[in-house]
Amino acid sequence: MKKNDTNSKAIALHKKLRGKITISSTMSVTSRAELSLVYTPGVAAVSSLLHKNAKLAREYTIKGKTVAVISDGSAVLGLGNIGPYGALPVMEGKCALFKTFANVEAFPLVLDTQDPEKIIEAVMAVAPVFGGINLEDIAAPKCFYIEEELKKRLDIPVMHDDQHGTAIAVLAALINAAKVVNKDLKKLKVVISGAGAAGTAVAKLLLVAGIKDIVILDSKGVIDKNRPEAHKKALAAKTNPRKVAGGLQDALKGADVLLGVSGPGLATAADIKLMAKKAIVLAMANPTPEILPEEALRGGAAVVGTGRSDYPNQINNSLVFPGVFRGALDNGVRKITDEMKVRAAHNLAALVKKPTAQKIVPGPFEPGVAKAVARAIR
Repeated sequence: MKKNDTNSKAIALHKKLRGKITISSTMSVTSRAELSLVYTPGVAAVSSLLHKNAKLAREYTIKGKTVAVISDGSAVLGLGNIGPYGALPVMEGKCALFKTFANVEAFPLVLDTQDPEKIIEAVMAVAPVFGGINLEDIAAPKCFYIEEELKKRLDIPVMHDDQHGTAIAVLAALINAAKVVNKDLKKLKVVISGAGAAGTAVAKLLLVAGIKDIVILDSKGVIDKNRPEAHKKALAAKTNPRKVAGGLQDALKGADVLLGVSGPGLATAADIKLMAKKAIVLAMANPTPEILPEEALRGGAAVVGTGRSDYPNQINNSLVFPGVFRGALDNGVRKITDEMKVRAAHNLAALVKKPTAQKIVPGPFEPGVAKAVARAIR
């Protein structure tokens, strides 16, 4: 399907549906007796019970099964800062995927503010309704601060999916790609193009998984300790053990892996030729990757993946977030830990019994994906 066809069909579908999610009752109210139980006077007894013991809200209300999908619209897909109305269709779609893949009830809340403190205040104010908070499409570096503050203040799981969902999917892909090229996962030399939310989280999770040789770049080149941004200084302290300097071409010399979480058209076949033999290229910028798969293959890459659905090996966080919150809700998890994320990546990778260059991750519609991830969140 051509891009223009997809765009026009998507616009027509959204106009027809007038929203991709709906609210429905878990029971029909068809008599006065039922009305007296679900509303007044019977509901007062439940309200009094929860007033005395708020923890019971998980058992007696939607709190135990509902996730808030929250965005300020400051970093939406490949569209950038398009605000709350631009973000709303994406958040609706996210909620639809929660329900489709993991039977998780989710509701979009787009905020008409991009002030970190006001975002935190808004989430805190609505948190009593929800069993989990999925932050989405909030720009770096404020997304790091917002997530950490909410984790400290709330007793429900908070996850910025652009960071951690992406990181889990990437680690799963690398586990299987390393098998395909017959290389030791922990000895891979990894280059990450992009030091925003996704790139930062990917680097951190790969370090937790035991991969030590990571070089991360932004538009100015390799991240080093001289960068003024606090999160980039922190990255520099934990990455680039060989003290590589310069730009992408310098970093790619002899590298085993290129992970792209930045922007379109940043690499060429000639750049891939600088890499080690049997290179792995996961170019995940959407909608146009850092390098198209055919170009990466011309450069000698052995395994290639993108964030797109029209090429093999779609590395996408839709493989991850439904299962993460399914597991968190089912098991009363208060915090998503690094250990859980690594387990989730291994569980996801294990669904591909015999990885090949054309198949390193399962597709989102394959059976068992959400359940495999959910088993790790406990």
